Amino acid sequence: MKEETQNIYEYLLKKYNRATINKKELAQEMNISISTIDSYISSGTGIPKYKKATNAKNARLLFNIYNVATYLTSNQIETMWGVYYD
Repeated sequence: MKEETQNIYEYLLKKYNRATINKKELAQEMNISISTIDSYISSGTGIPKYKKATNAKNARLLFNIYNVATYLTSNQIETMWGVYYD
């Protein structure tokens, strides 16, 4: 794991004290709105891998913080952490 990925992973783990975060928390970390997250989900791009909490149509989405940290450091996006380039 890259050092900056490790740093973000450790920060998120300490901040949330769990292995996953929800859409609202992801939006905060990526410095974007929840509706933008929803748009990315609809298009299938622009967000880290996620899992549905249940099989229901409107199930809660959970984002593994390792996947979030990896995503934030491997794509060209502007976040609270700065601009990252692949």
